[in-house]
Amino acid sequence: MPPDDRFIYLIFTAQQKLRTHLGNVMMRENVRVTSAQAGILFLLAEKDGRTMSELSRILSIDNSTITGLVDRLEKAGLVRRDASPHDRRASHVHVSPEGLQEMKKARSVVVKVNREIKDGFTPEELASFKKVLQSFFQKFNSDSQQG
Repeated sequence: MPPDDRFIYLIFTAQQKLRTHLGNVMMRENVRVTSAQAGILFLLAEKDGRTMSELSRILSIDNSTITGLVDRLEKAGLVRRDASPHDRRASHVHVSPEGLQEMKKARSVVVKVNREIKDGFTPEELASFKKVLQSFFQKFNSDSQQG
């Protein structure tokens, strides 16, 4: 296979470089949460009291990983978990005022890095890139529902 046709390698490598860069910028900006934890805070700021299952589904992260992420957020005082009054097995996650402050810091970093990603590309190139990335959701969405 020609080196420039290794899409899986290129995508995975780009993802890892982006994750590392984002983590480094967040650390430099004194953001205390990881990008995955920030994702949870973004969702809770949008709609507080989401269930763990809802967070797992939206972020495409398995339940055990979400549990660990929320455990660490809770330990840091950024969220709290309340048992669901309707389902003993479910709990609702609520963002604390400190969690909202941390979310705002993380959001400013994400906006900055998003701007870096787009820098140097034409609107047409960005539209094509976005179309390719969004196509993954349609092409591979059924995989998670089959297994």
